[in-house]
Amino acid sequence: MKKILIALLLTGTFGLSFAQSDYYNDYRRSITDVNWQSVAADLLLSVSQTNQLNSLNDRYRDYDSWNRAYVSQPDRWREDRYYEIERILGREKYTKFKKNYYKGQNPVAVYNRNKNNYKKNKGYKNKEYKMNKKKEHHH
Repeated sequence: MKKILIALLLTGTFGLSFAQSDYYNDYRRSITDVNWQSVAADLLLSVSQTNQLNSLNDRYRDYDSWNRAYVSQPDRWREDRYYEIERILGREKYTKFKKNYYKGQNPVAVYNRNKNNYKKNKGYKNKEYKMNKKKEHHH
């Protein structure tokens, strides 16, 4: 009985850490999948707004710092992050940001729908937008 209990505890521990890393990977993709220089240029952001976005993107530089903040609620990063982005951009520019990068959908909903499913849906966000922007710049 003791061995079964230990096995269950270990399975739960490893399962939780795997889930945590999936959430962290989503968090990192929310930063790396977006060309923030293009966002700043497209939305005509002020230097202050651009600096605030860069600071937000640098807030958790590694898994340990992110995990300290979100260990008990790993999915909370979505609400925190996109609330901060909306605060920095303002409602009008945030709406344009969502339209360009998340097809008009709430980014929190996009990540909630695609969590643990990102490998199957690798192009679910802004690759199309990036490709269109690249084509525009080459003409």
